[in-house]
Amino acid sequence: MKASFVVLLGVAAGLVLVAVGEWRVGAAVVGLVLSLAGAARLTLPSDKVGDLAVRSRVVDAAVMITLGLALVGLANSIPGH
Repeated sequence: MKASFVVLLGVAAGLVLVAVGEWRVGAAVVGLVLSLAGAARLTLPSDKVGDLAVRSRVVDAAVMITLGLALVGLANSIPGH
């Protein structure tokens, strides 16, 4: 199974959580999945990552990890009800 498919499933799960009202948990799930996708891009060979390989390995990983951690930080920084 390609890593891009696993990432797609994880993002879909996070979006389902957002849709049912658990937006903070859903956003954190999407952020964690993006961060794990970045780690996968760094460690897995190019034929296993599928569509996660867009640019160079380091650039892809840096962008995904940065965006993932930013999304987790944003989800946790917004005050609750």
